[in-house]
Amino acid sequence: MDEVGAARRRAVDRGAGAGAGLNTIVMNAVLEACVRCGDVGLALSLFDEMRGPGGCGVDGVSYGILLKGLGIARRIDDAFEILESIEKDTSIGSPRLSPHLICGFLNALIEAGDMRRANALVARFRQVLYEGHSVLLYNLLMKGYIKSNFPLGALTVKDEILRQGLKPDRLTYNTIISACVKSAEIDMAIRFLEDMKEEAKRDNNPELLPDAVTYTTLLKGLGNSQDLYSVLKIVVEMKSAPISIDRTAYTAMVDALLACGSINGALCIFGEIIKQAGNNKDLRPKPHLYLSIMRAFATIGDLDMVKRLNKRMWPDSVGSISRSAKEEADELLMEAALNNNQIDMARGLLRRILNEKECFSWTSRVGMVAVKVETLSGFTNSLLRPHVFPQIVLNDPVEKYMIPFQETQPLHADLILEEVVMRFFKDPVVPIVDDWGSCVGIVHRQDCTKIDAPLLSMSRGPPLCVPTSTSVEHVIDLLLREKSEMVVVVKRGNMYEGSYASSSRPLGVFSLAILWKFTADATDIDGMDAAHQLQQDVEASNCG
Repeated sequence: MDEVGAARRRAVDRGAGAGAGLNTIVMNAVLEACVRCGDVGLALSLFDEMRGPGGCGVDGVSYGILLKGLGIARRIDDAFEILESIEKDTSIGSPRLSPHLICGFLNALIEAGDMRRANALVARFRQVLYEGHSVLLYNLLMKGYIKSNFPLGALTVKDEILRQGLKPDRLTYNTIISACVKSAEIDMAIRFLEDMKEEAKRDNNPELLPDAVTYTTLLKGLGNSQDLYSVLKIVVEMKSAPISIDRTAYTAMVDALLACGSINGALCIFGEIIKQAGNNKDLRPKPHLYLSIMRAFATIGDLDMVKRLNKRMWPDSVGSISRSAKEEADELLMEAALNNNQIDMARGLLRRILNEKECFSWTSRVGMVAVKVETLSGFTNSLLRPHVFPQIVLNDPVEKYMIPFQETQPLHADLILEEVVMRFFKDPVVPIVDDWGSCVGIVHRQDCTKIDAPLLSMSRGPPLCVPTSTSVEHVIDLLLREKSEMVVVVKRGNMYEGSYASSSRPLGVFSLAILWKFTADATDIDGMDAAHQLQQDVEASNCG
């Protein structure tokens, strides 16, 4: 846009109009830039300037670019209005309604997975799109089914190709095989591969033979199904076929072999890549390949191999190594050290990871390894400052730490939320009772969604109840497992983690809020900070 502005200023300085020097070809390139940057509003403004008085004019390319941009922006009605104006020959520039013009819009719908509107577009302009009887349109529709939730719908498109008397090309077969792989129909994908080869041989058409894309797609599916025999068969076939095996194809071989548990096979292919990369720089592996192999060796605790791959990834891989790739390499070193019983080394790597990484999920690979390192290190050597309860003995009965039931100031179950709403600004959880003083439920703040409803309707059913003899450890586990913040303590010894019975009078409650009062951490930091952090952890867990 800076270049367009400068051209307009130069034209004005020469005494010409502001649009002088900006022809349709140049402005079409500017339109394409707007669409690529996602600024369809600006593209529409420029398009109006181009076709307005003093503009450079528009052509079929201009309309095609604009239709594609409207499709990407999901402005479907605007796009159909333009197509209808072209069809009625009322558009400025008199563009011709052609398959090329419509296919850009169609492809945008397909990329968004909007097969309903894509099929509507094909039905509306079927006569125009079928000009030339090309399989391009059908290949686009098959790609759309793959992006949707019904990839095997691509098979119906292939049937339509045959009914129209057309011959599927290589892209057609590759798309169908991709649809089969996405649907986990690997046997069907193999059959299409054989059909592809047989048809190429029957018609003496080398352009129909499988290429690297065909085999790479199949390898992904075979790896997911862990069919090692078929993976090896495809690898041998690829090497004997008259195709160019590029970096992507080699990477797919390694990934498939690793998915099948064949580390040695993957290492052989990796060695072949490194050897050939000496003469062909385009084959130099990307960091992804190093990380894939490092994951496999980290799992079996081969620390030496993970170290070697980590060291060679920097000088031997191609492209930039992202921060996430660097972090994962350190994490895999820690995992390999742990699985090799090198606990001190794993602790040192964890310390470095914690210094460099802002956060990680406990359910991620690195999180689970960190938990193992912490478990083996013990609280005294902890790097993660876990929360502990120095004043609580987990084997003690819950009766020792509960608070009397009446101190919780329970509310009557029939009260309307509007009458007591301020109570829930103060307390995150409140027990409710019936006319006889029996606890009939517990209401959590996040469940208070209907201001005119009784409290009983917002409780999560009968309250969690435990007898006075239940251990604190069990009660904590129960609260976290049930995603609740309070449990009612009753006197009857035969009740255990069940629904409340009216014959069991509530003696007290135990809640996560009580735990916060006893919280400290392993490094004796300020108790209030630790309590606040634990409260955040618990709230995050309950929102789970």
